Amino acid sequence: MEPVWLKNYEPGVPKTINPDAYPSLNALFGEMLTKYADLPAFTNMGQTLTYAEVDQRSKNFAAFLQQKLGLTKGERFAIMMPNLLHYPIAMLGILRAGCVVVNVNPLYTVEEFERQMHDAQATGVIVLENFAHIVQQALPKTELKHVVIAKVGDFFPPVKAGLVDFYLRYIKRLIPKWYLDKLYYYKDVDAIGAKLKYTELTMTGGDLAFLQYTGGTTGIPKGAMLTHRNMVANVLQDSALLTVLLTPGKEIIITALPLYHIFSLTANCLTFMYYGALNVLITNPRDIKTFIADLKRFKFTAITGVNTLFNLLLNTPSFATVDFSALKVALGGGMAVQKIIATRWQEVTKKPLLPAYGLTEASPGVCINPMNLKSFNDSIGLPIPSTEISVRDEAGHELGFNQPGELWVRGPQVMKGYWHQEEETRKVLTADGWLKTGDVVTVNEQGFVKIIDRIKDMIVISGFKVYPNEVEDTIAAMPGVKEVAVIGVPDDATGEQVKALIVKSNPKITVEDVRAYCHQHLTGYKVPKFVEFRDSLPKSPVGKILHRELRK
Repeated sequence: MEPVWLKNYEPGVPKTINPDAYPSLNALFGEMLTKYADLPAFTNMGQTLTYAEVDQRSKNFAAFLQQKLGLTKGERFAIMMPNLLHYPIAMLGILRAGCVVVNVNPLYTVEEFERQMHDAQATGVIVLENFAHIVQQALPKTELKHVVIAKVGDFFPPVKAGLVDFYLRYIKRLIPKWYLDKLYYYKDVDAIGAKLKYTELTMTGGDLAFLQYTGGTTGIPKGAMLTHRNMVANVLQDSALLTVLLTPGKEIIITALPLYHIFSLTANCLTFMYYGALNVLITNPRDIKTFIADLKRFKFTAITGVNTLFNLLLNTPSFATVDFSALKVALGGGMAVQKIIATRWQEVTKKPLLPAYGLTEASPGVCINPMNLKSFNDSIGLPIPSTEISVRDEAGHELGFNQPGELWVRGPQVMKGYWHQEEETRKVLTADGWLKTGDVVTVNEQGFVKIIDRIKDMIVISGFKVYPNEVEDTIAAMPGVKEVAVIGVPDDATGEQVKALIVKSNPKITVEDVRAYCHQHLTGYKVPKFVEFRDSLPKSPVGKILHRELRK
């Protein structure tokens, strides 16, 4: 497709970036950590780390992995925690040790955690103590050898840390009992690592940086292999677009989306570190009172989120009393931004909410709206620098402007493939480097891309992906279930919700039984909100359940 979008780039935005400007993420951030050494880098719960402190502590973590645990280049090490100061330290430390970061949703069940660790062949994990019981139960069926326990109060003064621990453990009861006979505590890891020699490894663009798990096209979670070059490219692509707005060393970004999610990881953590920004980490955005208090505490210049997060804020009266005078950019991704939300956002903040588009397999950035956009335009924007797009029909033939078809993407940010999944990789990556996104779009004569529909059956709940196959497999294993189909249904609060349609073999099972069973085996947001019993499900001549008929 002719790159007509380039003519709509703002003045100062380059058409291309050099993905080989840095040989690795380590080289890129090694430079930034030194350049912005005296500036605040991350703040959370009243505690702040400078870039120099992040630099030293991540080196301590790397030295511990290298010298104490004996990890070698390419080994996988997992991070299982919400937005806390430990995350950037561990993430950078793992990369600096030459290892591969495996991000884990801390809300995973034992089965989900076990499945991901087994597939990644991870040898270690750093986990918030609140979720240590999950690691304990899954440990025997994984290859994990090393467990590092982080505590919420690790960066607090001793007295405050003790009070926080008591409150979480005995008042709120948010730390279930657990037992692991071989483990390290993060504070000990930091102290040990500080006494060990950190060895800087030579990393190349082709080395893996992240195994970022996604359902891809089939719904079975797979590790997208994101290389150092992929991630460097996407940071530079994002930065190229933001350069017209941002001033190095002067920005404050609100990070409410979890850093284990690829959108927040790249857009908030990595890209804004590149600009020497202060990252305000929001551990629990559902604690809206504390969230609003943080928004009032910082004169923030940028914020990212998903549609449901913006909706939550807008429906909180005190949000309107926040000072938005410094706000330069608000980015919406992870799911479609609804027009009504974008309109209300602009009415309250006096700044537009700019939709963007990406997917895990593209590190994730693909499209974003121009920074000088005055209001919501119902598109996901223009392809970012050094990115090619094409709209294809079912036979793979290219279509023209305003013709709906599948979006194909090619660029330096496109993944290497799926971890140990060659067949699945071939389904989405062509021999000449095109990534088939599975999303139906149109592209107008100005190059603006608009999402029409999803080819995949994927359900998106507040930006998190739910794959019907996984939920169907879980419910199908429940005694008393004969057949099951899972679809997504619209929901004002979350965008979509899960609905399960079931044919019973045992007439006594109830809706409550199904939901209780699912809660035992699935993360909360994957549990069907709606359960409907039917006498039969529509099928094709070969017996395949017709999900499209159920959505009517």
